[in-house]
Amino acid sequence: MNQRALFLQHVAQTSPAPLAIEVVKAAGCRLYDAEGKTYLDVIGGISVCNVGHCHPLVVKAIKEQADKYLHVLVYGEFIQNAQVAYASMLANHLPASLNAVYFTNSGAEATEGAMKLAKRATGRTRIIAFNNGYHGSTQGALSIMGDEYWRNAYRPLLPDTWHLPYNDLSALDAIDNNTACVVAETVQAESGVVRPTTEWLQALRQRCNEKGALLVLDEIQAGFGRTGSLWAFEQYKVVPDILLLGKALGAGMPLGAFVADRPLMQTLTANPVLGHITTFGGHPVSCAAGLAGLSALIDERYIEQVKEKEALFKKRLQHAAIKEVRSAGLWMALVFADFASNKKVIDSCLEKGLLTDWFLFAPECLRIAPPLTISFPEIEEACAIILSACDEALMA
Repeated sequence: MNQRALFLQHVAQTSPAPLAIEVVKAAGCRLYDAEGKTYLDVIGGISVCNVGHCHPLVVKAIKEQADKYLHVLVYGEFIQNAQVAYASMLANHLPASLNAVYFTNSGAEATEGAMKLAKRATGRTRIIAFNNGYHGSTQGALSIMGDEYWRNAYRPLLPDTWHLPYNDLSALDAIDNNTACVVAETVQAESGVVRPTTEWLQALRQRCNEKGALLVLDEIQAGFGRTGSLWAFEQYKVVPDILLLGKALGAGMPLGAFVADRPLMQTLTANPVLGHITTFGGHPVSCAAGLAGLSALIDERYIEQVKEKEALFKKRLQHAAIKEVRSAGLWMALVFADFASNKKVIDSCLEKGLLTDWFLFAPECLRIAPPLTISFPEIEEACAIILSACDEALMA
């Protein structure tokens, strides 16, 4: 059997029609398949590869850590230098109250850990999230996912989970003394890059303060410079009680984290002891990769170019078929009339060597979330392909 047949037969599928591109190499903003075709990647593994595919410093760190040790013991018992160094660096680039890092395997597991921490610390059970919010696909994260289409097939889910409209000031009245935490994306991802107003996010922070509820901000997609600052919440002048990280955290390796103040995080250590545990969370190779990735992101000053690159995308992406361009830094949603139109453009882009995608809760929107390392000529190339695809797919 060829690789495609083996893939379809033995690798569990997540959709009826996977892209099935056989990737043999990736570097920078490019992917290469087994047939010799090159793709310009403008989704970066879904906001994972912020410093590009196979950044040399990340690969070097992986190799060096692999030569030292791999997994040695369940998370949190041994002092592992890569974990300590990365947690320390994250804390040094976060507000003072976000100083204790619990590394997980993924963003969804970070959501699960934060939900447990909030219930344990407050003694409350109610968790509030928002319509069209996405926080992962495990059972707990699915319970607070803000779309019934994706939840319905897996009920019953967690009880006492509420969903409110995002960016609606009047809805915040539902946060009360029974609320353990409120989980919100600083910028909503799968609804097609939806930014809240500063007034709303600050009001959410204030309401949580008043009612003793913990504010959990999900920056699994928004973090690591994606929106033009290292953390999106910096732009709104709010600080969460718990921060969720994932995607770019591992610079291409599997890694997630939830971050809180140490006294708050310590509630997971007793009554019961081992209140939250993971075998592979914070794997030393993933932490070494993430540390190298964050160092490169900062040292090579890619975040400083985000706004200029965003502006170039928006300047070039003018077309009659594109109804709107929503953006938050190098993270954009091109709005088309409907999913059918968007899918035609996506398919045409793929034929032309540009990899893009759509959004779970906004299928009429085309996703742009390239590595922050994307060059200005590569942006011009990407835009030219998208505009050509719009012409061919929609204007013929």
